Order: sequence, then C-alpha cells, then structure tokens
Amino acid sequence: MSFLNVEIKAKCNEVNIIRNYLIKNGADFKGIDEQTDTYFNVTNGRLKLREGTIENNLIFYERENKADPKNSAFSLVKIEDAKRLKEVLTTSMGIMVTVIKKREIYYIKNVKFHIDDVPGLGSFIEIEAGNLLAELSEKELNDQCNFYVDNFGIKPGDMVDRSYSDMIMEKIK
Repeated sequence: MSFLNVEIKAKCNEVNIIRNYLIKNGADFKGIDEQTDTYFNVTNGRLKLREGTIENNLIFYERENKADPKNSAFSLVKIEDAKRLKEVLTTSMGIMVTVIKKREIYYIKNVKFHIDDVPGLGSFIEIEAGNLLAELSEKELNDQCNFYVDNFGIKPGDMVDRSYSDMIMEKIK
C-alpha cells in the first residue's frame, strides 16, 4: 500500500527554536534515533533500508527534487532482521550511498517532524504531513506543511531541494 507525504527539508541553524516550538505545542517526542540509511541502486525512485534505534524500515519512495513543499509517494515495510536484508539487497542490487544521521523525532497529530544532524552537511528540519495516520487530502496535507513552514519562520532560501543522499554523493564526486 502506498501513502502520501507533503514534505519539506530546510537548513536549520536554530534547532532550539524549532525544538521549543514543538514542546510548547504539545508535540509527542519519540526520541533520538541514530540512523543509518543505505540507498540501493534502483531503476526508478529510491529504495533505502533505515537502521535505527527507533525506526527500522525498508522504504521505497518517489519524490521530485524541489525546494517547495513536495509530494512523496512511499511504501514502507517494518524490518525485523535489517542486517540480513541489507546483505541480500547489497548482493542483488549494490549500494548507491549510505547516510548516517542523528534524528530527533516528534509528532503533532499526523505531522512528523525531524530535527536532523548529518555529519558533513549540518542541521536540518524536516516536516512530513502524511496520510499514513490520518485520511487527509493532498490539499489538507499541503496546508499543514505550509502552516508549520510559516510558524517555524523557514525562509525560501533555507529550503533544500534534494535528499541527504544526493548531497553526500555531490560531496564525494
């Protein structure tokens, strides 16, 4: 089954402002996850295996590279044996790139917030208004995402148009 997120990623030099906003507004803090995302070679979209202390999932998604709020269609499978799955996917498909990050995870209703620290890239905020936890239209998800962009004071110049995997691959070329 496929789900929809309307999401943004932005550079974040003031993580305490975002964190304080989330706490003051009753966000459910899920914890800090040390995550390794392994991206595999695929012919379309992106396939990544997320290994973390909180989240362990195989995720396939298709998303435009643009800075504004963007749609991301995704499928997600919870993984019990990430090590073995990683071996199988690595052997069969090959690894494109690996992203390691420290991620704070918060929720307000169906909106998921990540405060990420990615070595070599910096600090970021991600907002994902999704229909995984609530039946909402694309317009309603877009409105939610834009609401938090405005409330966090995210400026257009702070928006990032690509994934961490793209940014890391650009640095290693």
